[in-house]
Amino acid sequence: MSNFYEERATMIAAGDLQEFVPFGRDHCKHHPNALNLQLRQLQPASELWSSDGAAGLVGSLQEVTIHEKQKESWQLRKGVSEIGEEVDYDEELYVAGNMVIWSKGSKSQALAVYKAFTVDSPVQQALWCDFIISQDKSEKAYSSNEVEKCICILQSSCINMHSIEGKDYIASLPFQVANVWPTKYGLLFERSSSTHEVPPGPPREPLPTMFSMLHPLDEITPLVCKSGSLFGSSRVQYVVDHAMKIVFLNTDPSIIMTYDTVQSLHSVWALRRVKTEEENVVLKFSEQGGTPQNVASSSSLTAHLRSLSKGDSPVASPFQNYSSIHSQSRSTSSPSLHSRSPSISNMAALSRAHSPALGVHSFSGVQRFNLSSHNQSPKRHSISHSPNSSNGSFLAPETEPIVPELCIDHLWTETITNIREKNSQASKVFITSDLCGQKFLCFLVESELQLRCVKFQESNDKTQLIFGSITNIHAKDAAPVEKIDTMLVLEGSGNLVLYTGVVRVGKVFIPGLPAPSLTMSNTMPRPSTPLDSVSTPKPLSKLLGSLDEVVLFSPVPELRDSSKLHDSLYNEDCTFQQLGTYIHSIRDPVCNRVTLELSNGSMVRITIPEIATSELVQTCLQAIKFILPKEIAVQMLVKWYSVHSAPGGPSYHSEWNLFVTCLMNMMGYNTDRLAWTRNFDFEGSLSPVIAPKKARPSETGSDDDWEYLLNSDYHQNVESHLLNRSLCLSPLEVSQMKDEDFSQNLILDSSTLLFTHIPAIFFVLHLIYEELKLNTLMGEGIRSLVGLLVQLARDLKLEPYVDHYYRDFPTLVRTTGQVCTIDQGQTGFMHHPSFFTPEPPSIYQWVSSCLKGEGMPPYPYLPGICERSRLVVLSIALYILGNESSVSEESSQYLSRITIAPQKSQAEQEENRFSFRHSTSLSSLAERLVVWMTNVGFTLRDLETLPFGIALPIRDAIYHCREQPASDWPEAVCLLIGRQDLSKQACEGNLPKGKSVLSSDVPSGTETEEEDDGMNDMNQEVMSLIWSEDLRVQDVRRLLQSAHPVRVNVVQYPELSDHEFIEEKENRLLQLCQRTMALPVGRGMFTLFSYHPVPTEPLPIPKLNLTGRAPPRNTTVDLNSGNIDVPPNMTSWASFHNGVAAGLKIAPASQIDSAWIVYNKPKHAELANEYAGFLMALGLNGHLTKLATLNIHDYLTKGHEMTSIGLLLGVSAAKLGTMDMSITRLLSIHIPALLPPTSTELDVPHNVQVAAVVGIGLVYQGTAHRHTAEVLLAEIGRPPGPEMEYCTDRESYSLAAGLALGMVCLGHGSNLIGMSDLNVPEQLYQYMVGGHRRFQAGMHREKHKSPSYQIKEGDTINVDVTCPGATLALAMIYLKTNNRSIADWLRAPDTMYLLDFVKPEFLLLRTLARCLILWDDILPNSKWVDSNVPQIIRENSISLSEIELPCSEDLNLETLSQAHVYIIAGACLSLGFRFAGSENLSAFNCLHKFAKDFMTYLSAPNASVTGPYNLETCLSVVLLSLAMVMAGSGNLKVLQLCRFLHMKTGGEMNYGFHLAHHMALGLLFLGGGRYSLSTSNSSIAALLCALYPHFPAHSTDNRYHLQALRHLYVLAAEPRLLVPVDVDTNMPCYALLEVTYKGTQWYEQTKEELMAPTLLPELHLLKQIKVKGPRYWELLIDLSKGTQHLKSILSKDGVLYVKLRAGQLSYKEDPMGWQSLLAQTVANRNSEARAFKPETISAFTSDPALLSFAEYFCKPTVNMGQKQEILDLFSSVLYECVTQETPEMLPAYIAMDQAMRRLGRREMSETSELWQIKLVLEFFSSRSHQERLQNHPKRGLFMNSEFLPVVKCTIDNTLDQWLQAGGDVCVHAYLSGQPFEESQLSMLACFLVYHSVPAPWHLPSIGLEGSTSFAELLFKFKQLKMPVRALLRLAPLLLGNPQPMVM
Repeated sequence: MSNFYEERATMIAAGDLQEFVPFGRDHCKHHPNALNLQLRQLQPASELWSSDGAAGLVGSLQEVTIHEKQKESWQLRKGVSEIGEEVDYDEELYVAGNMVIWSKGSKSQALAVYKAFTVDSPVQQALWCDFIISQDKSEKAYSSNEVEKCICILQSSCINMHSIEGKDYIASLPFQVANVWPTKYGLLFERSSSTHEVPPGPPREPLPTMFSMLHPLDEITPLVCKSGSLFGSSRVQYVVDHAMKIVFLNTDPSIIMTYDTVQSLHSVWALRRVKTEEENVVLKFSEQGGTPQNVASSSSLTAHLRSLSKGDSPVASPFQNYSSIHSQSRSTSSPSLHSRSPSISNMAALSRAHSPALGVHSFSGVQRFNLSSHNQSPKRHSISHSPNSSNGSFLAPETEPIVPELCIDHLWTETITNIREKNSQASKVFITSDLCGQKFLCFLVESELQLRCVKFQESNDKTQLIFGSITNIHAKDAAPVEKIDTMLVLEGSGNLVLYTGVVRVGKVFIPGLPAPSLTMSNTMPRPSTPLDSVSTPKPLSKLLGSLDEVVLFSPVPELRDSSKLHDSLYNEDCTFQQLGTYIHSIRDPVCNRVTLELSNGSMVRITIPEIATSELVQTCLQAIKFILPKEIAVQMLVKWYSVHSAPGGPSYHSEWNLFVTCLMNMMGYNTDRLAWTRNFDFEGSLSPVIAPKKARPSETGSDDDWEYLLNSDYHQNVESHLLNRSLCLSPLEVSQMKDEDFSQNLILDSSTLLFTHIPAIFFVLHLIYEELKLNTLMGEGIRSLVGLLVQLARDLKLEPYVDHYYRDFPTLVRTTGQVCTIDQGQTGFMHHPSFFTPEPPSIYQWVSSCLKGEGMPPYPYLPGICERSRLVVLSIALYILGNESSVSEESSQYLSRITIAPQKSQAEQEENRFSFRHSTSLSSLAERLVVWMTNVGFTLRDLETLPFGIALPIRDAIYHCREQPASDWPEAVCLLIGRQDLSKQACEGNLPKGKSVLSSDVPSGTETEEEDDGMNDMNQEVMSLIWSEDLRVQDVRRLLQSAHPVRVNVVQYPELSDHEFIEEKENRLLQLCQRTMALPVGRGMFTLFSYHPVPTEPLPIPKLNLTGRAPPRNTTVDLNSGNIDVPPNMTSWASFHNGVAAGLKIAPASQIDSAWIVYNKPKHAELANEYAGFLMALGLNGHLTKLATLNIHDYLTKGHEMTSIGLLLGVSAAKLGTMDMSITRLLSIHIPALLPPTSTELDVPHNVQVAAVVGIGLVYQGTAHRHTAEVLLAEIGRPPGPEMEYCTDRESYSLAAGLALGMVCLGHGSNLIGMSDLNVPEQLYQYMVGGHRRFQAGMHREKHKSPSYQIKEGDTINVDVTCPGATLALAMIYLKTNNRSIADWLRAPDTMYLLDFVKPEFLLLRTLARCLILWDDILPNSKWVDSNVPQIIRENSISLSEIELPCSEDLNLETLSQAHVYIIAGACLSLGFRFAGSENLSAFNCLHKFAKDFMTYLSAPNASVTGPYNLETCLSVVLLSLAMVMAGSGNLKVLQLCRFLHMKTGGEMNYGFHLAHHMALGLLFLGGGRYSLSTSNSSIAALLCALYPHFPAHSTDNRYHLQALRHLYVLAAEPRLLVPVDVDTNMPCYALLEVTYKGTQWYEQTKEELMAPTLLPELHLLKQIKVKGPRYWELLIDLSKGTQHLKSILSKDGVLYVKLRAGQLSYKEDPMGWQSLLAQTVANRNSEARAFKPETISAFTSDPALLSFAEYFCKPTVNMGQKQEILDLFSSVLYECVTQETPEMLPAYIAMDQAMRRLGRREMSETSELWQIKLVLEFFSSRSHQERLQNHPKRGLFMNSEFLPVVKCTIDNTLDQWLQAGGDVCVHAYLSGQPFEESQLSMLACFLVYHSVPAPWHLPSIGLEGSTSFAELLFKFKQLKMPVRALLRLAPLLLGNPQPMVM
């Protein structure tokens, strides 16, 4: 082999020479830490930081001692992008002193610092490491789990890890670390063996030397080693051998290379996770020896090992005896068998707490490693043996053993060389693979100047690596070049050589660095010898002449001044010494870039050229490589590479010519004598490879030159030139004779490398040719390739192939041409592979046969190379043949994979007859196809490059899917089918919940001039769409604002003095303030979840303004003037509500953290109430869970009552129904009943207790937790205590306990498991109707022994306190259970006597409770409402409008009328609950009627009988019910009611009623129309708390109901607004929705049309939602599969992307749909092409390509003439495409038209377009397509039905005319194999292709000559599958009667 290389002294030119300086060094200079860094470490190198760049640098580097140079280090790696796309840049990690600098950048991207870290002590090492964040630690989990990319910085005592996400970890190290290595699993540490370590004597056990850490938070655990032992079985133990040093670690494959310093051998180990049985073995070893004392005698094995190691061999090796016996066998090095590991260590636990100082060097702590234990599990409580050793004091009694996590398996050890030369440790190790993918592990032993390469490969079952032989290469340094599978080797002589694997490719020539061979006569001296001894070289100028354009990088040290340098360059006697730079070493290889360190200290980065730049050459090389045996493939690639990368190598364009020449030379051609390759024009000379021994032609020239000239293209051009004809120059006769003798001697040289493989190479190149036909962008490449293929096909005498190429490219492929003979004797040596077929595989033919339903053999394909062919074949099989399994199985019956291994021969591969299967519905086939294509990575861009005929079936499937897509397809599928609306939806769906598309970005500056009223952040855009006709939103804003002074309008009567007038104004203001203070609750509802806060600013809370302005002079009226008495603390609850309202603006999706919440804490004490409300609001929207527990306790200990209330309720709401223990503890402290009876009495404010009780209800909601239920049941009737405790506001506490009990047992009804002994319903009934108090059981017996001294209740239950809570508890427990017996308890009494016992208010609650239990009986009509009123009341109650009162003695009219109104109010409220958020029309009408009635009652003369307060309460209740039903809808009638009530301020209107009215207003516009109410159990419970129908009398009233509970409505609100957003403009728009309801017991399944944006009904009622056409693309969201998808859309502001169809306008622009273009043109269907004006296209489409097409191709210009017809065609085609929504078909239409015109002009130079038309026609007539049309008659036509017949007809006519005009002769000549004239070539090929005429050699087989009739012909041609149409045209020729028989 050696002479083979020497004969070709090839050079490879490296590119891109750049000076290299680590970027970090420069950055260090400017880093703030640079100053002290300079002072501390780099005093000598003062100039290193000087400003004048490299010159100063070189000087200073000379001063820096070697020791100092160690201080900086850096490493480079290939850039890794966060997203995972391909990036091509380097990343550098630079370490100097205490700093680590990570930078990124490349040629195209400027260098930039990514991160810089400064640590406290000098950095020992910095590295990148990816940690795996997974719970599952099994091996298989690795592929899928996400990794945390980190950078690790090692210092002497700890290691810092910083992840890209921004997490920082610090792990302290329990020992001195010598080295850290990143592995696939985490970090690997080597413990440094310090010098003063005592050699382990008998009582000691050695510590492990290698440790792993799998995650920054995991423990550091020892490494286990598994190796074959002396006695055959493998052994597992810790790695304790100090002599083992890691020299290399690789992640994939995960292997380690170690060097044994004692034996001087390198070994390779596989690194993997430990298996459980190995863990157990290691942890159980301690049983043999419990304490260090008896370790020595613990096992005979250790004793044996010891005696073995005491042998006096010169090298203390355990192999001494062993290897002398088996000196031949390869010994396996195992760490534990060396003399330094006397016993198998047992490492039990080395914790991080173990400080490094704890004598890791003195072994006092070793016993922690020696605990024995007997059970199997790794986590165990071990029984430690009594330590009788002196240092036992260190032994922790209960330490757990540390479980090892990684294990190394021994794989390979280098053989011991017989000569005991001193082997030394490898200084550099890397893995490289050669050009054919064989892998080598290379390690450089510098002392020997050897690079040793070991070949390794995976075993067949992929479980282990098998190592092969070792090859030595002489080298001083080496580095892998990954990108091109080679490595650079620096030879001792200073030459840089490229190798692939162990095959030498050639020297690398670096422009600008003189090659050693040119500069010196003798070999390169070792760096140690002085350079003076070098003999004087040739004068420099000559030298420079030979190296043109030398760029001298490293400037000569002495010549600082650049001008001198220039002078010296041209100085004759400039000696070489100054140029004496040679390459010193190679470092930092990344991709194909590598850094060379020069001997003068500077560094240069070079790029090694790639194997091929043009796509075509790359593909061909890949295919040839795939098919050849590996060794030959490597040689072929090496030859090609050295030709391609020679200095002055080819440009991109001539690369193909170079490739052909090179390839044909390797096949044995003489390319210089072959006519078509001879004319190749190369830029630059060909390197010696091509003609190794070509004789230099004589100076005088030869005849060949003349011939060359005459044959050249230039000559032919001149000949045909007009001037030539006019000058009558006779064309020169090129001597035919010459050609003849050319052909005589063109014999292939059979000794060349690839000669035997020509057929195989030819076949794979043919497959590439077919593959390229499927890419319209590769036309150039196909034409290049066909020349080579034709030549090979002719020489191999493959007629069918030549014919195939002729039919494709009739003008390029002549039927005759130069043939090179292959010696007959040699053909036997040619290797014809099994996959070679005599008939050329043709992809077009294959598809065509499928469409016609004929059989075809499987199509051959090259895996990984012909991917398009595979894709096309499988998609046709799936979609046309309907075979669903074609894409699911790997081995398909439609494809035959080509492998080098022999297959069954072609004969056995019978044709599969493909038939169309009817099995599955069409839509699912199209769906399968589209989904499969995106899975294999097929995109729209790929589709656009497929030829239109092939793409048509795929486009058809896409067209199908586009019409009816599923809403849950992944993004890629939606992109492929062209539904941007869906793909955007899918892509938004995957984003984290952040700021949504619709969130309004109102710049805060706009509102500054007016006071912030807290409603600026509403999304105006959507609200203006929902309520477009009027300004109701502004009105609501006006009604709900509380930041502006109110207008106080009081007339001063003459008799009023000024002082009295002022008091009058202030009293009026006080009345108005009752209203102002009630507004914030409603405002919170209106602005619910509408704002995303800026994390750097506090939340703006609008201030509560309680001042007024008095007209006419606008004087300020203030309550604090002291003229009137203002209640104390009047505003405290109003401020609380104001804070809640502000906090509820924050959307749940916002990014908020604990710090921001604390940051909002106000400075002023008077704002504490607002902050308390803010905290509660954060709990309601779920953000309070982020608040640190520490802060929560901090707030609670302050003892501020409001803060405690807000916090407890907030936290509970955030943890709704979770039974969270920590929150339960928090709440229990505030509830005496939940504390143990002996605990100290805590003084908890009453309201805080109420809040805590409700909190318990929330946290335990729906859990039916027994203990909680028991306590709460007792608390409803908690008696007042002796010392005034529990005496005030008892009602609200009892109510809270009842509500909480109801929540805990919510909806459980009679199934309260385990609570039957509590008799919950009976006890509640008793609380409700009264009776004897039961004896207090349980642990709180003691507390209630003595009765209260203040309140005398006796021993009966105080019903006034307990009834409301008990009633609602029953309602919630039996909610929706329709339990009649319980409901009957709650009936209103029907006798006067009983009525007198019940407070009328309680009747409201009872009626409500009864209706909620009988949920399904509620009907939305007034008849049902009245049915709740008992008969006695109905008969005797006064109708409120009558004037005189009926007199009756025994009836109390007041009682009756009050009972009446309250019962009706209760029934109305239950109606509100039942239809909450449903906008049910009949419910609305019914409630609206009652509201109107109550308003009339109020003004009726006898309202006083009922009492205005009672009527106001009932009116408020009905209004709230109305608002619940219409929640979020902004209904105008309800708004008018609210507005009317807003204006009423005097009289009975107190704070509570205002509160109710404005809550109703808030519910009506809940969340700005984006939210509605849900009717789930949990929502009803929340609404019962919020809307409890007893309203506070004044702003500080919490007697009956804690005001803070009013905000719990948030728990019932759910987003239900669907906002269509136009995907093109990204603006909200209108769209028509069709909502289908599931059938229920009240109605059938029904459909309803809604105009979105609209609130949807509750999702559980719906079956599906559909965006209806015709304006927008249809879109179906199917809820029967689950509502998750729709819920996520709604929670992200309900954005549903929609896409306008072509020619449609949005509803905003064209409400009635009369302006759309389609509406105009439907009338005159036939003349639409004329009616269509290109200008109007913009209404159809926004696609810029189509608009430009209309602009340039469809607009008529002045003198059109011929072109008018084309314009009309283009216009109608454009119209067709746009209206049928198939703009992608426009190119196909035009291509077909152009092809027809070209055929008509007889200018078809290639037939691919004709093939495409043929495929289109075949597709539309195929069976599968016909069936689809029958199944879907309504479906839009994919291509215009009128266009195809015209195409067909035109082509037929053109070809028939040609036949008549003499083409028949041509066809006859072709079929009989005679020559015919050249001019007819292209038309003949078109005829053959279009009519599928078989090749002539198929004809004789069926014996045509004897045929006499057409019928006979028909019969004979049946097996050739030739269509009848074509046969009719051939019949005249074949039957021998000359008249053409054209049909």
